[in-house]
Amino acid sequence: MKLTNKVAVVTGGYKGIGRGIVDTFIKYGAKVIVLDYDENVTSMKSDNILAYVVDIRDRQSVTKAVKSGVSYFGKLDILVNNAGVCKLASFEEMTDEVKALHFGININGVWNTTKVCLEYLKSSGGAIVNMSSVTGPMVADPGEVAYATSKAAVLGFTKSLAAELAKDKIRVNAIMPGYILTPMVESMSIESDKDNPESVINSIASAIPMGRLGFPTEVGELAAFLASEESSYITGQGIVIDGGSTLPETSSMGV
Repeated sequence: MKLTNKVAVVTGGYKGIGRGIVDTFIKYGAKVIVLDYDENVTSMKSDNILAYVVDIRDRQSVTKAVKSGVSYFGKLDILVNNAGVCKLASFEEMTDEVKALHFGININGVWNTTKVCLEYLKSSGGAIVNMSSVTGPMVADPGEVAYATSKAAVLGFTKSLAAELAKDKIRVNAIMPGYILTPMVESMSIESDKDNPESVINSIASAIPMGRLGFPTEVGELAAFLASEESSYITGQGIVIDGGSTLPETSSMGV
């Protein structure tokens, strides 16, 4: 799998799945423009990485960063819409502010970054990889209504955009992770049981057929495949990476 001399924008690339994607892309020879809300993202800057502090809800901020990065590297081949947020709250208890946070980052942020990057991608006939989830399109738990709604929207966006952009030789696919060991999952485990969050992680792992949570670099490998020419005939798809956690017969039969 080769990404040599490819240039990618990765949102939410400072930690978690995004960091796994950035590290994997660099391993395969890409140059990466990282956009992240965390001010520490600038520490990632190197010969092959440009890093910008960006709130993807602000299209002007996205435009400025992407323009700067593309000007430096000379082109853009790949967009990975990875940035996302998840705050647990029941529908009845959820405030409009929390709903707006999910929709603003998980939906509008994807929309904004894609709008900005599309003009550059049309020149390269590149690839877009969106981060959806198994939560929303396939499964859901109480307290995840805003997150599930936003991630289902990302999958719908992916499919529709793939149909539109095929004529431009741009492929659009989505990754649908299950539980991946990230700061977001660790934060959710603390919200569930602040006294013993490790037990929450262990409980999740025991319910996964493969017996563990996934690692960010494993998602990075899938993202690299979908961004590369090795997946040249794949578009409009949502690819599940969940260790088998959504296999219905496994849970229903207690195997």
